[in-house]
Amino acid sequence: MAQPAHATSVTAEILATLPQAVDPLALSLNESPFPPLPAVRSALIHSIDAVNRYPEFLPGQLRRLVADRVGVDDEQVVLGAGASGVVMQVLHAVTQPGDRIVMSQPTFDGYPIFAEMARLTAVTVPVNEYGHHDLAAMADAATDARVVVLCRPHNPTGTLEPISAVEWFLTQIPSDAIVLLDEAYIEFVASRYRIDGPDLIRRFPNVVVLRTFSKAYGLAGLRIGYGFAAPELAKKLWTMQLPFGMSNLSVAAVAASYDAEAQLVHRIRRISSERNHLRLRLMAMGIYSTDSHANFVYLPPGRVPWPDVFAESGVRVRHYPDGGARITVGDLPSTLAVLSAVEKSKLDVRVV
Repeated sequence: MAQPAHATSVTAEILATLPQAVDPLALSLNESPFPPLPAVRSALIHSIDAVNRYPEFLPGQLRRLVADRVGVDDEQVVLGAGASGVVMQVLHAVTQPGDRIVMSQPTFDGYPIFAEMARLTAVTVPVNEYGHHDLAAMADAATDARVVVLCRPHNPTGTLEPISAVEWFLTQIPSDAIVLLDEAYIEFVASRYRIDGPDLIRRFPNVVVLRTFSKAYGLAGLRIGYGFAAPELAKKLWTMQLPFGMSNLSVAAVAASYDAEAQLVHRIRRISSERNHLRLRLMAMGIYSTDSHANFVYLPPGRVPWPDVFAESGVRVRHYPDGGARITVGDLPSTLAVLSAVEKSKLDVRVV
């Protein structure tokens, strides 16, 4: 049967609106600047003809892949549509409307939304002037909280709380409160600064470690995230696992990503190097940014109106109500676009 004449034009119109694989001006969502690794692309192409088939009812195969890599039992892993999906599963599993959730201010944009969706009372604690969590104030606020959110590295500032400070913080949190340790950017953290997640959840069974394949792995469009926790807590979270919720393409992409680890590490190092390059160039221009351990740099609020700086250049960064700005690190053209926008601005940007 002939295809309706309008079908091709509608498809072309929709395809034209989809994100470009490489866009040096798209620096607001902390996406990877790179297209899929060759092995991932091949795996996806190989799997595409089976999209007419349902995936596993519950994602046992993907669960095993992740558990083996993390170093925990299969039963300790939960999966979702990005780390965001896992967060919602946690909130549905452990909270009731009106419960308190403690988070930093600013924080990942999703957390206030998730709190509202679950009808929770959000309690925010401002970060300090250097972009770090105020752990003592957060611990005080958590005395009657049901959930506490700790991002490491922090989003949007990129700062990293010392391991000893995190462990102290966890000892201050009531054992019946769930701590979401959000490690969405952990792959960009030097190995010596990483927390041993499996050991941590053994010692603190109220902790859920959250991670994602959206950032370093460059699979944001496939929506794959996971969390792991102590067995008893993970069993409770698994009751919220969405049937047929993780696609066959997700399994193929994760397996191929793990097999291509050396190439992935190379990409992570390139992004980290470009992050340092961008930060040093900005500092040379007199612009302070926090010490980021993620794939972005953060410009704290001050007297510079960052929206005005980037408006005419077309560079799309994440602006915050308090005046701060977060810039995703891309490749060299992205860095040059940011620096050009700042240099061409007629504003006095010297803020150090």
